[in-house]
Amino acid sequence: MWFFGSAGRDTRGAWTISTFQHADAAELHLLFSKGKRPDRDAIRAYIAQQQTVAIGTDPAQDTTPNPQAGFGASGVQPQTTALVWIELLREGLSFDLHGLAPGAAPAFPAIRHRFDLPLIPAAEAYDSLVIVPGPHLAAGARSLPVLKGMLGLARDLTQHFDDLVAVAWAPSCSAIGRRFFESVITAWLDGGPFPALGLTAFEPASDDALQSLGLDFWIGQELRIEAPLSADRVAATRLGIRLFNQLVIVGALQESERITAPDGTRLVMHPSRDRKLIRVWRE
Repeated sequence: MWFFGSAGRDTRGAWTISTFQHADAAELHLLFSKGKRPDRDAIRAYIAQQQTVAIGTDPAQDTTPNPQAGFGASGVQPQTTALVWIELLREGLSFDLHGLAPGAAPAFPAIRHRFDLPLIPAAEAYDSLVIVPGPHLAAGARSLPVLKGMLGLARDLTQHFDDLVAVAWAPSCSAIGRRFFESVITAWLDGGPFPALGLTAFEPASDDALQSLGLDFWIGQELRIEAPLSADRVAATRLGIRLFNQLVIVGALQESERITAPDGTRLVMHPSRDRKLIRVWRE
């Protein structure tokens, strides 16, 4: 029983433009004001001020052919126009940052939700860089150490670049304002709760239920809060956030469980027949 307290490289090693619309891919978009994307020199200046981040491969200085043709960790089919990219190492893990100026910007991400932003960012006003796990991390791209490393790198970049306005997370189709992103990711990396707002989102279902978007990326299941428990959207969202924090720790739900909500309400959590949903209702 639960109780609650208070994009790929080609054969030359060059990046190619991808669609980056796969909601199941470990892709993080850094949204910069239009025309303000950093170039390779700006990234090198950033690295010079860091103690935990270093440059791995820089194709501007490394002309060795890459024997690994194909895709990066996201498995996205590339197109033909090359991007400017660089490999960054953070705490022993490698991540590819691509879309640097003066090269082409990656395709703008699909965004349906916003957090700590007045409007949903649009391609007309912003350009993005994209961070993905390095090719050799493909098998573990969804592991917590890799994801924390990638989100930590994005947090570091938001602290350095003033023109970095927001971060977009593909699995939840969400854009997160820089200050909020920096705050919640720092708290999580320091042992705090999972930053559910932004790395997941909620969307209303046709039958008045409230269903998560993006939790599937973390545990293989989405959360569905059934009516009438979902009638109070604010309270239901708060409940969902608490459940997300527990589920990311313990993993997918395999059997029904009874839980006690913060207000003392007795609830049931039950996996759907196809195991794709976790349904929650009052007992």
